[in-house]
Amino acid sequence: MGRKHWITALGIWLVLAAVALAAPKYKALIVTGQNGHDWKGTTPVLKKVLEDSGLFAVDVATCPPGKDTSGFKPDFKAYDVVVSNYQGAAWPEETKKALVDYVQDGGGLVIYHFALASFPDWKEYNEMIGLGGWGGRTEKAGPYVRWVDGKIVRQQTPGRTGSHGPMQPFQIVIREPNHPITQGLPEKFMQVPDELYGWLRGPAKDLTVLATAFAPGGKLGGADEHEPILFTIGYGKGRVFQNALGHTAKELRSVAFIVTFQRGVEWAASGKVTQKVPDDFPTADKASVRP
Repeated sequence: MGRKHWITALGIWLVLAAVALAAPKYKALIVTGQNGHDWKGTTPVLKKVLEDSGLFAVDVATCPPGKDTSGFKPDFKAYDVVVSNYQGAAWPEETKKALVDYVQDGGGLVIYHFALASFPDWKEYNEMIGLGGWGGRTEKAGPYVRWVDGKIVRQQTPGRTGSHGPMQPFQIVIREPNHPITQGLPEKFMQVPDELYGWLRGPAKDLTVLATAFAPGGKLGGADEHEPILFTIGYGKGRVFQNALGHTAKELRSVAFIVTFQRGVEWAASGKVTQKVPDDFPTADKASVRP
């Protein structure tokens, strides 16, 4: 090969290498279309948050409205991670089995906010998400999981399943600092006024609580307990991450949400986190938002 051809070949290789480095590493699918919350407002923001990380190419699968979901059959196995922004009518058995098989075989699943209220009667879903709320769930769903006296405890007591008080700012406390999702984050940081979920319960198998928030009682509507806000579940070979933050698109501007969501989705997709903690991350007493 002559010198000119060698230089040309090298140039082409460098261009291809640059393109490969710039291309997203993972394919993500956001599942939505029904939800008691504003899925039309939050889904585009969730998509942008993931794409802004530079790590994800994101598709959206939108379930049609109503009880007839028979035609909703996303190809889960075509993706590295599935993000659920769905809470609504039951899926067809074929779709349910496809999701279970996908996660058991090593796929990543992320449960965003009110998706933890989905499918109260679907046994495998409740095992995959670890803890859920609402939907008529009772103590039969499993124990409450809370941080008490320096450790995680399971409280098998009767009572409501899923609740929250008025929108309020709250401090998030890391309980597992060595997990890839939380490694490097400050021990305590503030969330903007948001729904502070509490009274979550479920099978809680292979569950790791990464962070909690104290839900004060009285007019603020909590149980006076440190409730799980960020947690992971192992299901078969798969990785599941739950992020209870982010009620509407406004709250999705919170850097506490953005960073924990991006890191959690990367972990669910790959088992590792490569993202650095940004300079605008919130402090123990001050929340942070992006435009």
